[in-house]
Parts: sequence; C-alpha cells; structure tokens
Amino acid sequence: MLSPIEKYYLEKEEPIKSCLQFLRQHILDLNPNITEAWKYGMPFFCYNGKMMCYLWIHKKYGQPYLGIVEGAKINHPDLLVEKRARMKVLLVDPTKNILVRKLNRILEEMMALYR
Repeated sequence: MLSPIEKYYLEKEEPIKSCLQFLRQHILDLNPNITEAWKYGMPFFCYNGKMMCYLWIHKKYGQPYLGIVEGAKINHPDLLVEKRARMKVLLVDPTKNILVRKLNRILEEMMALYR
C-alpha cells in the first residue's frame, strides 16, 4: 500500500509529476538533515525536525511550486509573496529546465535560517 506522500506524487499528470518528483529528490539529496513528512495534507520537508518547505500545485497558475515556510525572511526576486504574511512561493514551470543553481541558493538560504 502506498503512503500518502507516494500517492500524492503518483497521482499527478505529466509533466507536473516528473517536475515534482525531481524537486522532491533534489531537496532530499541536498542535506542528510532534511526529512520528508506528510503534514496538513501535503508533502513537507523538515530540516532538523522543523518545517522548512513543501511542494504543491498553484491553483491560479496550475504550476508546481515550492512553498517556503519562512519565506518572509528570504529575499529573492523570483519568490512570490501573494497574500501570505510569512510564506513565499517559487513557481516552477514543468515544461522548462529547472534552474538548479537558483533552487540551491534558495534552499541553502532556507537551511541557514534553521541553523
């Protein structure tokens, strides 16, 4: 039987499915202190046990995004504030190559907040 996390990724249509699976594995491979958890009905990533970010699909744009829990503390031009006071999101176009360096900079900055 599949876990809720596995089911979440497998139920998505391509190219969103492959994009989310890449992001998931990339985040988990970035640091051994990053773990995955199912919280609030979505896949979350924790750093040293603290909720750091999550993957979801943006309702308005229909694109995957990386939701950053402490996004208000990160200054990056590609992060969207929207109507959230604390969080920011990074939209990812599943039809284009993911800019891994940009993603890594944002993820490194997130982890630095928790050290």
